[in-house]
Amino acid sequence: MIDDLIFTVTEGYGGQRLDTFLAKNNENLSRSFLKKHIDEGGVTIGGKAAKAGYKLKTGDIIAVAPCHETLPDVLPENIPLDIVYEDSHLILINKPQGMVVHPAAGHFSGTLVSALMFHCKDNLSTINGVLRPGIVHRIDMDTSGLIIAAKNDKAHKSLSEQLQGRKIKKIYEAYVLGAVKGDVFTISKPIGRSEKDRKKMCVTDKNSKEATTNIRVIERFRGASFIEAELITGRTHQIRVHMAHIGHPLLGDKVYGPEKSKYNKLRGQALFAKVMGFTHPATDKYMEFEIKRPEYMEELLQGLRGSVI
Repeated sequence: MIDDLIFTVTEGYGGQRLDTFLAKNNENLSRSFLKKHIDEGGVTIGGKAAKAGYKLKTGDIIAVAPCHETLPDVLPENIPLDIVYEDSHLILINKPQGMVVHPAAGHFSGTLVSALMFHCKDNLSTINGVLRPGIVHRIDMDTSGLIIAAKNDKAHKSLSEQLQGRKIKKIYEAYVLGAVKGDVFTISKPIGRSEKDRKKMCVTDKNSKEATTNIRVIERFRGASFIEAELITGRTHQIRVHMAHIGHPLLGDKVYGPEKSKYNKLRGQALFAKVMGFTHPATDKYMEFEIKRPEYMEELLQGLRGSVI
């Protein structure tokens, strides 16, 4: 859904295609749908109908008429789940690399939500609506590891409050470029959306939120390091952004890492959610889980140790 919108093109967006600009500023809508809306006269620049390939100029005023993209139904799918823990209130999953957590433009099947809908039937919280039933938090598609879902609204509310209150323990393993200096340190830098690319996050003081990550270096290799990262806050792409900010982007991170790197052949960023601890919504008892490093991360680690990657 797009409401009636007006954009003024700032200097950083000059030269960008109109359809690309709108797609980056409306993440829930597909570029093909936006192009159709433009072609049908739904977008004007300076009061005149614009074309999808129009190259924006600084100072252009873009007016977008209201439109609605009909989203396909989210259906249960018989997708195997690696269940770490489950009871009548919640379910803890070891999500594989490459699986999208909830439906979005371009990803309406094969998601964790569809797998949960099949496994849990109607026993998922409704707080986040029909596209994200049960989903309390998310991890990126190419990040693997622990993610929790709620089976009822009471459990969802409790877990959400714990997240907001920084009471859920989340520890990740990652491999990053370069030899990280210092063995144990904290990165406290605010994170907000990039003004140059709305799909990316960045360290910024503008329209940002406090973000804190504790880092512990486990091992160093030739041109890379193995780290453990504990999230104190939970901002979008937090570990990836913080490590890139200090000059050590994650191996395989094609968004925040260098354009050319021998590690870009990897499927995605080398990041794994290893530990999660929380207070159970019903029993009020603290529970903590740690899972085994996935095979692709173990293989990469052995390769780094042997300096053959």
